[in-house]
Amino acid sequence: MIPDKEIESVFVIIPAFNESLSIGKVIHDIPKDLVTETIVVDNGSTDGTGDIAKNNGATVLIENRKGYGYSCLMGMEYLNSKAKPDDIVVFLDGDYSDFPEEISQLIKPVLYSGFDMVIGSRVLGKRQAGSLLFQQIAGNWLATTLIKLFFGAKFTDLGPFRAIRWDALQRLNMQDKTFGWTVEMQIKAAKSKLQFTEMPVSYRKRIGVSKVSGTIRGTFMAGYKILFTIFKYI
Repeated sequence: MIPDKEIESVFVIIPAFNESLSIGKVIHDIPKDLVTETIVVDNGSTDGTGDIAKNNGATVLIENRKGYGYSCLMGMEYLNSKAKPDDIVVFLDGDYSDFPEEISQLIKPVLYSGFDMVIGSRVLGKRQAGSLLFQQIAGNWLATTLIKLFFGAKFTDLGPFRAIRWDALQRLNMQDKTFGWTVEMQIKAAKSKLQFTEMPVSYRKRIGVSKVSGTIRGTFMAGYKILFTIFKYI
């Protein structure tokens, strides 16, 4: 638990598609004394992901339109009626590649240092051998280099594990429905002059096969959408 400060509400949004083998572990490792509510957005799973999440104490929303961004937007829509401006929203994947217990470290710059957004950087942190595939490393390097070139913002990663203050997230007017969600947030944060930073986070091999980097089609589509999003906002 983070000491010496009254914690604002912390909400965790987890987009999940067929993560029945991992979602229970993710929810179990989320610090319950810190997080107000864990929201799992079931993106049309066929393996009981939503039921497992619910049985482990999460609020489960159903979003049948396929896409990471669709799931994140559904989670935001749910929070419209309950989140306050200074509350913190954490985005976390459901595949158990991130370490949910590191949420307490991830949100410290928002709580204590006046930052609006914190990106969990797998590049700066400790990661298990083979947890980031070559195409992910290369894609991250290219995307973050272009973001620095065109928007003057220095990032090392487009990692999905991130924290942002609710009012700052609302100001970004997020639109992407699929693979461009993370890069859109970082570009818009730079263009909106948000105060942002990165924190090293640990990373391990995910449970199961990635729907993105684990297939040729997924890798191609994600790469295309990320580059499209970068050039869209120039």
